[in-house]
Amino acid sequence: MAGVGGFLYNALFKRTSTFALTIIAGSFFFERSFELLSDSIYDNINQGKLWKHIKDKYEQ
Repeated sequence: MAGVGGFLYNALFKRTSTFALTIIAGSFFFERSFELLSDSIYDNINQGKLWKHIKDKYEQ
């Protein structure tokens, strides 16, 4: 376990520039995954009530 921690420290957290890039990349991927998960939950809760689910009934 110390080997993995040492590797992460040397690869990502030792220099300020790589630490900042790690934080930026991590926040980007967290935001995207959180958005996709929350949209999926919202769509499942409102199945059949949203425009994208019922628009074929009203469009000609």
